[in-house]
Amino acid sequence: MTVSGPLLTRTELRKLREAEEERLAKEGKLAEKEYSKKEDEIEHFYRKERKKQEKSEVTKSRVVEKQKVDKRSHWLNRAIIIAVILLVLLTIAIIKL
Repeated sequence: MTVSGPLLTRTELRKLREAEEERLAKEGKLAEKEYSKKEDEIEHFYRKERKKQEKSEVTKSRVVEKQKVDKRSHWLNRAIIIAVILLVLLTIAIIKL
């Protein structure tokens, strides 16, 4: 019965452990890269969908726009009537002089 040394030395165990850690780190980086790529694809898809939805949204209503136009035309009509009355008064004043 002869006793030979241990089956695995500490140095060999350390090397195996380091190799395993490197392998896990590489797998982790690869998984992270794939996850990031998939996440970017999803973000890109939803960005396109959001743009489509923004284009289809109606931000103005016909009723509001009609009210604005009516208000503006009412103000313009008043201004024109006042200008015509002033012109008539000016014409009468010039004729009487």
